[in-house]
Amino acid sequence: MSQYDLTVRPITAADSAAVIDLANRVHGDNYLNEASLTALLEGGTEGSVKLNYLAEHAGRIVGIRLTLAPGNWSVDDACTVERWPLPASRICYFKCAAVDEQARGMGIGKKLLQHSINAAKQIGCQAGLAHIWMQSPNNSAYEYFSRCGGVLINRHPDRWLQASLNDGYHCIVCDGVCHCEAGEMMLSFDSFDSPA
Repeated sequence: MSQYDLTVRPITAADSAAVIDLANRVHGDNYLNEASLTALLEGGTEGSVKLNYLAEHAGRIVGIRLTLAPGNWSVDDACTVERWPLPASRICYFKCAAVDEQARGMGIGKKLLQHSINAAKQIGCQAGLAHIWMQSPNNSAYEYFSRCGGVLINRHPDRWLQASLNDGYHCIVCDGVCHCEAGEMMLSFDSFDSPA
C-alpha cells in the first residue's frame, strides 16, 4: 500500500460501523459508539462544509480524523483559554485521529489532518485545539501532533477518567479505568507543516 493508493473523503453515516471499529481498536473499547459518532459527525458539519474525513485503501478504512466546528465543542476545565492565541470562535477541535496499525508511517494521519484544516479554513478557523493522548503507545500521538506544528499549552491528568467511569470507556493503556494525561495542544494553521 502507498499513499497514492488512498482515497480520502468525508465520513458519512454509512461509514459508522467501520469508523467506530477502527477508533475503538486504536483507543480502547467504547471510545466511540453509534450515538457519540453521530454527535461528532453533526458537530463536524457547518452548512455544506464537512470537517470529518477518512482514508480508504482497497475498500477498507485505514484512517479517520474527527474534527468539530467552533461552537460545537465544549470549552471545559481542560481548556486553558487564557493561553490561547485566538478566541474559541476561530478554533476547531481535533477530537480524534486513528490509523490502522498496518498503515502507520505512511503519512495518512497528516493527510487527513490537511483535509480537515482545509475544510476548517472555509468556515473561518485559524487554528485547532486537541487534547493529545500523552500515554499513547510510544508517545506517538504527541510526536505526530508536534511534528505537524502543534504547541503544548498545558497538561491535564485524568482527562478520560469520567469517560471510563461513566461511559464504559476501557483504556488500552490503563487496562480499564483511565488515568491517562492529556496534552492540551494548539495547532496554528499558519504553522502547519503540510505534506508536499
